[in-house]
Amino acid sequence: MTLCNQDADLLIIAMGDTRMSQIRKTVRVCMVLALTLFLGSCGGGGGASAPGPSSMVGNPGSTALMLTASPVALSLPAGASTTFNLGVSPVSYSPVVVTLAKPPVGMQVSTNAGATAGSGTQSVTLTTTTAVVVGTYSLTLDGSSGGQSASVQLTVQVQPALPASFVQIEQHTFNYFWNTTNASNGLAPDHYSTANGPSPYASIAATVFALSAYPIGVQNGWVTRAQAAQRVLTTLNFLYDAPQGSAASGTSGDEGFFYHFLDLSTGVRYGTTTGLSSVDNALLMAGVLFDASYFNDGSSTDNQIQTLANALFRRVNWQWMAQSDYPLVNLDWTPESGFSPYNWQGYNEAMILYIEALGSPTYALPASAWSGWTATYPNFWGTYYGREQLSFGPLFGSQYSEAWIDFRGIQDAFMRSKGIDYFINSRRATESQQAYAEANPGGWTGYGADLWGLTACDGPGNFSFTAGNGQTRTFKGYYARGAGIQDSFDDGTIAPTAALSSIVFAPGIVIPTIQAMQADYGGYILGQYGFHDAFNPSFQYSGVTPYSGAVVPGVGWVDSEYLGIDQGPILLMLENYRSGFVWNVMRQNPDIQLGLQRAGFTGGWLAGTPTVQ
Repeated sequence: MTLCNQDADLLIIAMGDTRMSQIRKTVRVCMVLALTLFLGSCGGGGGASAPGPSSMVGNPGSTALMLTASPVALSLPAGASTTFNLGVSPVSYSPVVVTLAKPPVGMQVSTNAGATAGSGTQSVTLTTTTAVVVGTYSLTLDGSSGGQSASVQLTVQVQPALPASFVQIEQHTFNYFWNTTNASNGLAPDHYSTANGPSPYASIAATVFALSAYPIGVQNGWVTRAQAAQRVLTTLNFLYDAPQGSAASGTSGDEGFFYHFLDLSTGVRYGTTTGLSSVDNALLMAGVLFDASYFNDGSSTDNQIQTLANALFRRVNWQWMAQSDYPLVNLDWTPESGFSPYNWQGYNEAMILYIEALGSPTYALPASAWSGWTATYPNFWGTYYGREQLSFGPLFGSQYSEAWIDFRGIQDAFMRSKGIDYFINSRRATESQQAYAEANPGGWTGYGADLWGLTACDGPGNFSFTAGNGQTRTFKGYYARGAGIQDSFDDGTIAPTAALSSIVFAPGIVIPTIQAMQADYGGYILGQYGFHDAFNPSFQYSGVTPYSGAVVPGVGWVDSEYLGIDQGPILLMLENYRSGFVWNVMRQNPDIQLGLQRAGFTGGWLAGTPTVQ
């Protein structure tokens, strides 16, 4: 067993989103970053290398037992548990009895009681208590069966313990998607308020988080697998059968894309201004592919889910959406105006879009699309609040792509040239936001080490006020707030999702920040579905009607809405921090694997050596 120091470098990057008029039109941009920490060592310290994947000890003349673990690198907070798969060869030895060799205090493993004899695979649960020292461990897992024994090596990163209230927030956030989604078609509302209920229109970006939420509910015992599978099947059936075509009304999309806003009941285009947002469709397909990889037990229901999911992904015509400036993907298309004059270039949230487009089995874009996407990176590279990074102001950008794709230890050409990965980059961006809040150049109320978090979110509304000293304060409604080398805007509005969805990158600063929010503002910003979208302690103006929510004397403006696109990253990132569940499932998806490889990503789990950071 080896314990080595953790990398202290933590952070995220993000970007913005703009919701216009009633339908809150969204334009987002962002990207994800990943830290390189090689198996058996931890960043900044240079720990000992982990032994090879397996070793064998057996009786001479007998067929040796062999064990393999998937993944071989795990990350979880102290006091939590996570599950990995143990492969057994020859299969006749399965199931095996497993133990940890010289386990650290507070750490143990157990195998599933229902492991099938001769199956060749079984699940193993690693459990930690809060007594485990935070750090990265190289462990040996011993197995025995039929007089044979073998061992396999694991790298386990133990992160700071997660307070019980965070698990409660995760469950309440899951309930948002389970309870507010239209169960008859699977569409999730754009937003929900206790007073007014769900919005009359669904957001496909919110629907993707609903699709991703259901397996998380199964893993935590909040719903049954059968309930989750049925909800997913209902959603995929509806999307597959929804009318496609170029007509301005009466359709749900065209060329495999869906309109950003759909009528919550009928599922057809909502209003006359919403378009086929390419990045929102990429997010939707992330949820579709996630379900295709999770529901894989060979049952009739799972087979239907996989068939529908693969069909939906394969009919997305990325080449059509890239025709105006091939191979760059256009932002949007409407029947009234055609293609937007803008294309997706980095650095922004569309990283997941290009990975999917490169991995498409039917309408794949060439590798030059990734080169075009990264061509503008130098404009966003620099030092911000003491941390060198590829910068984008609002934090949701990294959170969106990295909610599904594990960028730890894998690099494209640009990140190889900088000696980091996108995960590390996101850590630095998160830390920079905290440093920005501590410096507080705008002089906003309450900013500091435990009050920060800028991203696209609700705001009090479009107001300007001039103080007695002549200073003018300008506020926005829904807007892309952020702090970075470019794309910065700050009006004192804090979004809990900005910090909380960054927990995988920087738990050491996120956990105390969220605890401070709970202690100081919890009575105003916490509700039945977790955190309301945003609050602004600086907005103390009376006699005005905010966009949503209310102005509370002595507290400031507090929102009354929950937004699906801000609830989603909270749920997925909390689960990734607790167990790595979403990342572990998505690493198995062949379309995502192919997209990453065509984009030039190498190393880490793509090379069979998952890393922790």
